[in-house]
Amino acid sequence: MLETSSIDDRPFSLSPDDPRFRITPTQQMAAACSGALITSLFVTPLDVVKIRLQAQQKALVANKCFLYCNGLMDHMCTCLGNGNGTNSQDWYKRPSHFNGTLDAFIKITKTEGVTSLWSGLSPTLVLAIPATVVYFVSYEQLRTRLSDWANSSKPVGTPQPMWSPLVSGCTARLWAATVVSPLELIRTKMQSKRLSYFEVHEALRSLLRYHGWTGLWKGLGPTLLRDVPFSGIYWVTYEKLKIINNNKSSFGYSFLGGSFAGSVAALVTTPFDVVKTYRQIEMAEKEIITEPPKFLGQSTFSVILSIYEKNGVQGLFTGLIPRIIKVAPACAIMVATFEYGKAFFQRHNLLEFQRDMPLHVRNNMNSVNGNT
Repeated sequence: MLETSSIDDRPFSLSPDDPRFRITPTQQMAAACSGALITSLFVTPLDVVKIRLQAQQKALVANKCFLYCNGLMDHMCTCLGNGNGTNSQDWYKRPSHFNGTLDAFIKITKTEGVTSLWSGLSPTLVLAIPATVVYFVSYEQLRTRLSDWANSSKPVGTPQPMWSPLVSGCTARLWAATVVSPLELIRTKMQSKRLSYFEVHEALRSLLRYHGWTGLWKGLGPTLLRDVPFSGIYWVTYEKLKIINNNKSSFGYSFLGGSFAGSVAALVTTPFDVVKTYRQIEMAEKEIITEPPKFLGQSTFSVILSIYEKNGVQGLFTGLIPRIIKVAPACAIMVATFEYGKAFFQRHNLLEFQRDMPLHVRNNMNSVNGNT
């Protein structure tokens, strides 16, 4: 039994910034994992339909690869199938005739089964879920520690400084992207050579042969150019919205806040997204899939200048509306489910905290809370 003198009997309320009820890294992982799964299940059908419409319009014919988004991260997929639609990896080439997005949803569901709306999802989740978990847990751990340090000499309940989510978001994304970049490159190489997971060493050997160890992070620069600023802007905006609401975030409020923050971050970073998409596809087609590789001559900065010279500022914001339509719901679903998971574990930790107290201390604290 706990000694009364060692009990922290300050009045308490269920606050995410109260270290007594703060969720553990394991609980953060569980919340992030569940959020990642739910996000991918809701968002993937939108991208599958988009890819099927592009394939119908012959937009994929000239390319060796395309970007596939499951709501968590972008994945490079190769277009090296036989094109007869019999291979399960060639789901994007199945014969079809759609008259728009809604018609595509209906026809795919009726003729191919509802599971076809999640075509190609499973292989991408092998990387996307761990990467998302690393990102969210890193962000939460950094944010709480920086906020504790910044507010250590200030009264309890002082709002966190806005530089805390900014630094935490940028650092967490930098860390997560750096960790997952070599794995995504290996996955792309395995797909292009039709290798199984038991033959991962073959893909690694091929990459090292032409690019060396540093080549495993090829393409990381354009990714960081987009994702690091996006993450910083997103978390500052979202955390500010939480402070405005006194940190009383319901599922609905988190959903709307995540959607708004995602839209703002997507708007600001769209030029980086245009460059990143161009560089990623070009790199995959010329340096990863092709053997021996044809190394790129253009730098990321030269690509930005080229797009600007040809199409002006408008060219750097190509695809802004479709990107916001894709990013906003993904951010909303992910952060709302993550916050819901955090709240669940915080309530659990609060109950455990109360259960460990002597009855007279618990009653005294409850009476104090009831009068505040």
